[in-house]
Amino acid sequence: MNGKSNTGEAVKAGITSAIICFVLSFLANYFVVPFPESVMANGINNGISGLISGFLSGFMSLFMYLKTKS
Repeated sequence: MNGKSNTGEAVKAGITSAIICFVLSFLANYFVVPFPESVMANGINNGISGLISGFLSGFMSLFMYLKTKS
């Protein structure tokens, strides 16, 4: 495999996992986290969900890339 093929597979894995994590983050914010009463609480809630979904997106991308590479 050449470098261009590896990069393409990594990008596909990243986009797929980012979409999955976006949906999970949206569902968690909509159904689990109550609507905050202040702007600061809203920012903190969005930051926490972004942190979790970003971590999961990277984690899933890594596993998807490693699976396609082997």
